[in-house]
Amino acid sequence: MKISELLHDGNVIADLDVTTKQEAITTLVHTIRESVGEELTQTALTAVLEREAVMSTGVGKGLAIPHGRVKGIQDNFVAFGKLRTPIDYGSIDQKPVSMIFLLIGPESQSSQHIKLLSRISKLMNNDAFRDRIASCTSSAEIIAFFTEEEL
Repeated sequence: MKISELLHDGNVIADLDVTTKQEAITTLVHTIRESVGEELTQTALTAVLEREAVMSTGVGKGLAIPHGRVKGIQDNFVAFGKLRTPIDYGSIDQKPVSMIFLLIGPESQSSQHIKLLSRISKLMNNDAFRDRIASCTSSAEIIAFFTEEEL
């Protein structure tokens, strides 16, 4: 599965204006509300925040990949935010985060969840790709770069 196939205008925010980790995660999780409903959105938010409490998903290089698996969700959902202003995220390199890639998946699909996390990490670990994403000013540009990178 390609990450770009999961991205659309409704779940990519090119100018995410937040000041805290919780606010960023909440905003990104809420991009799935129309697809899964309010109850599963809240369950997903709880799952992601509980995972975050175990260990920060700030992986370094200005990137965080919060994620969670949720009983009752049938599909994988992603959201991407490029922050207007970098925020403290408790990252492993102690540097602020400027991009957040959220993944929410079905509780029953552990291997698919891990494969998607790996794919996101591989894409976002590429310095040149991250620089291209950082220069984007619209969700359409961001989606186009992900699509191009996965060809």
